[in-house]
Amino acid sequence: MGCLFSRKCKEKDQETKKKKKEPDAEEEPKQYSWDQREKIDVKDYMLAQLKDETVGRLPGKVAGEQFVIQECENCNIYVFDHSATITIDDCSNCRLFLGPIKGSVFFRDCTDCKCVVACQQFRTRDCKKMDIFLCCATQPIIESSTGMKFGCFQYYYPELGYQFKDAGLSIFNNNWSNIHDFTPVADENNWTLLPEDAIPWDFVPLPDLEEFKSVRISTELNRSIVPVTRGHRQKNSDELCLVVFFAGDYTTANARKLIDEMTAKDIALVQTKEISMRPDDANRVFKEKAADFIPLLQQGPVVALEFNGDGAVEACQNTVSSVFIASKVFVSESKSSASQDVDNFYNYADMQMGM
Repeated sequence: MGCLFSRKCKEKDQETKKKKKEPDAEEEPKQYSWDQREKIDVKDYMLAQLKDETVGRLPGKVAGEQFVIQECENCNIYVFDHSATITIDDCSNCRLFLGPIKGSVFFRDCTDCKCVVACQQFRTRDCKKMDIFLCCATQPIIESSTGMKFGCFQYYYPELGYQFKDAGLSIFNNNWSNIHDFTPVADENNWTLLPEDAIPWDFVPLPDLEEFKSVRISTELNRSIVPVTRGHRQKNSDELCLVVFFAGDYTTANARKLIDEMTAKDIALVQTKEISMRPDDANRVFKEKAADFIPLLQQGPVVALEFNGDGAVEACQNTVSSVFIASKVFVSESKSSASQDVDNFYNYADMQMGM
């Protein structure tokens, strides 16, 4: 009896296991998250083999995806949205606006193109005669390229600020004029800076198609999302001033307000930077004033502004003391110490950004 019972139980167990292995005809297949995602048509993220056309994408149409532009001739191209990366290949005589790019923008084998672009990384290879109004978080790189000219990014439409945030870019981190030529030629200069009075609209005209009229673009200098800086152009004066705003609800607005006030006084904005700092960093940069600012560093990144012009220190001090009474702000104490303040901060910032 015991043996028979054991054998029957064993057969029953085997039959049960067999049924478990066999799929139920009525059982629905498993659903995975990637099966439920909306299918992407690559054609929506590509512009190719166009000639004498005005084309582009409206805000919300790219939404952080990769984008490709290739083999276009004499076209006006506008990407009014943020993207992951953009590659531009074999284009000639084109005018392009490219909204904030989270990663890299790469121009290859392009000639006689003009562009306004904001990105994390900028690179060209085998390009000729290009004019670029640039905002780049890292050092721009050109390779085997000639006749390259650079200016500071200048653009505004209402969605642009949010697109910068979606792309993870700071409007204050812009190395547009700090170009690295990967393939320099002896006694030749493959790149130069555009004239200081050059403006994007003269190079990349505003779109005239009806579909783009919903993008409310402003050409006013003081409305540009990215502060317009002199970069590595020759300074107008020996006097510098460093101003540092600490994180808070109005940090960006306060920095923009001071820039407007100084610009109205003919004090030039040389460069800007947004970066996180630790207590030890504050000791190196702010010296004896560090103790006043160390508690503020935990609130978030600081925004630093370098100004240049006769009377810059006094003008910044007066404006900060009268306009930003409720905020703690670092301002260079004197003309004699300001140059060292600038060197201390930006040498530190460049080291941190390069890590």
